[in-house]
Amino acid sequence: MAPSIASTAATPPPSLRRRSLFAGVAALGALGTVGSLGTLGCSRVSADSGVDGGDLLDRLRAQGVVRLGIAGEIPQGFIDKDGELTGEAPELARVIFKRLGVDRLQPVPTEFGSLIPGLNSQQFDVVAAGMYVNPERCEQVIFADPDYQMLDSFIVRKGNPKDLHNYRDIVEKKAKLATGTGYAQIQHAVEAGYKESDLLIVPDQVAGLNAVEAGRVDAFSGTAVTVRLVAKNSRKAEAADAFAPIIDGKPRVDGGAFAFRMTETRLRDAFNVELHKLKKSGEVFRILRPFGFTQDEMTDLTAKELCGG
Repeated sequence: MAPSIASTAATPPPSLRRRSLFAGVAALGALGTVGSLGTLGCSRVSADSGVDGGDLLDRLRAQGVVRLGIAGEIPQGFIDKDGELTGEAPELARVIFKRLGVDRLQPVPTEFGSLIPGLNSQQFDVVAAGMYVNPERCEQVIFADPDYQMLDSFIVRKGNPKDLHNYRDIVEKKAKLATGTGYAQIQHAVEAGYKESDLLIVPDQVAGLNAVEAGRVDAFSGTAVTVRLVAKNSRKAEAADAFAPIIDGKPRVDGGAFAFRMTETRLRDAFNVELHKLKKSGEVFRILRPFGFTQDEMTDLTAKELCGG
């Protein structure tokens, strides 16, 4: 998603050091604990009105709450060990929606692969999961412009004994690769010649780390920021250097963004206006930095260019 991301993430404040492996497990486990989230529920939102551009923004202002679809992934969007919603996308959403007149966020956790179906079936209002923008997804939802850009990285055994630095290395060395459900890294690996049927698909990055530590796979592929954070405290595994996957013969820089239903262009456009103000002021970086993001991950990429248009 970015040219080169070799810089070290800033040390998170104490409130965010819960992103240890155990906190990650607790956060993921909390996704099924409705009681700890108070108002969390999976009730469907009202059907789209048919108004040109959609009227969801007006309805959200009237309700005072927006439902965010999250995938329980650190650092994009998750429930922490205290049952609180956090992550780069929810924290950015908190600021932008407040500016739009919506004061409260309500998380609706689901698996990553269920985010777009859940959005389009009215289970929540917005996908706030750092979702990569790509042409296939752009046929199903509309995206705000990316709030970050990202490269890929591997979790590997300590010392990287198989010297794995990109997908071509994985293919040539016949290494066993894992990645997450619905991750863009599936396509990235297949583009390099790795058979999709040979991929070990795991629920999340913590499961990927466990697979590497247990020797079930040689590498787990994810975003550079996620890999850095998840592998940080492991005694058996480490993060390899970030790299740009080769897609259609060119290095690919991905961008993560909020997703909206196709009919809700008014909400998406209003969101974009506030997002660009925050980018210009440097506020986006201030919000994302505690979650391991660096200046290299800040971006001027647009949804239009990533959608292929």
